[in-house]
Amino acid sequence: MAVRTALAGITALLLSAAPAGPAVAAGRDTGGHPATRRAIEAAVAAGVPGATVTVRDTRGTWSATAGVGDVVTGAPRSAADRYRVGSITKTFVATVLLQLEAEGRLTLDDTVDTWLPGLLRGHGHDGRGITVRQLLNHTSGVHDYTSDADFVRTHFLRDGFFRHRHDTLSPRDLVETAMRHEPYFAPGTSWRYSNTNYVVAGMVIGKVTGHAYATEIERRVIRPLRLTATSLPGTRVTVPRPSGRAYSTLAPSAAGPTYDVTELNPSIASAAGEMISDSADLDRFFSALLGGKLLPPRQLAEMRTTVRIDGSPGARYGLGLMDTRLSCGVHVWGHDGGIHGSASSAVTTADGRHSLALNFNGDWVGGTGAVTEREFCGG
Repeated sequence: MAVRTALAGITALLLSAAPAGPAVAAGRDTGGHPATRRAIEAAVAAGVPGATVTVRDTRGTWSATAGVGDVVTGAPRSAADRYRVGSITKTFVATVLLQLEAEGRLTLDDTVDTWLPGLLRGHGHDGRGITVRQLLNHTSGVHDYTSDADFVRTHFLRDGFFRHRHDTLSPRDLVETAMRHEPYFAPGTSWRYSNTNYVVAGMVIGKVTGHAYATEIERRVIRPLRLTATSLPGTRVTVPRPSGRAYSTLAPSAAGPTYDVTELNPSIASAAGEMISDSADLDRFFSALLGGKLLPPRQLAEMRTTVRIDGSPGARYGLGLMDTRLSCGVHVWGHDGGIHGSASSAVTTADGRHSLALNFNGDWVGGTGAVTEREFCGG
């Protein structure tokens, strides 16, 4: 599985090449960054209904949009759009766990069973040998619940999605789905992206603090940084305004019709990807994180300690944070995120001084990396 697809949050979205899409709407921006603007326009020309991007650097903040936020009304996308950010949620979860480590309330080498005894059992899984660190950097070997065939049919393909889009699933439900399968490998011996890791990580936060992981993210990150567009919706099926619509083929390929999938119960993603935000908030978060405003130096160094991703020589994975080497040699740190009808990316330079966040409101194309390349490498 390609890394960009694997890091797109809920991996069973099965992102692939786009079919012909709507005509490109006139892009709107605040001036500058022509290569980045052309990249989002190219994405819309390739089939993405609409795109929004915001850049924050030493010169200030710049935003641009292309395409539409609603294919029925033709309403344009907005730089202020809120959207489901999928697996970008993982970086927030990892940040909270590292704050708890800094406070001496847990260690990264604690096993899952230290906090959640018996949770990871079945078909060779054993939480007594899996550490918090291995959850966060995806070296645990724990099976990804979104790869379960029944789960895919029920929640990602057309007929199942429309029957079950409002269902509520508990974190334990998601873990139990994963436990029906064998682990991918022995803990610590390889790397494979698994959303189950972060569902469990969210449960660890709850056990350590006595509060839901969403409460701790709100208290420790969202409120201090004044991320006014960022929320963890829990079971709420709508996206707060301003926002556009979200579209998916709800199929294993890009062929065929697209559907409005804006309304869904994000409990299927839990701590692996339920969050809603906008591009300005994501820029602020990653700038603050890499700039050392959320973690002490030792914990930030732990977060930036990476492991190799097989088959992707330009990318390495830390603790909820990915280091990507672009074609021009620039390194950016951040995360991608995908969930029904939404593909997002948020990255920043190592010093947090140049950040980019973007969203496509269609999940069948992926390919947000081209926009990042153009922003940091030009061309």
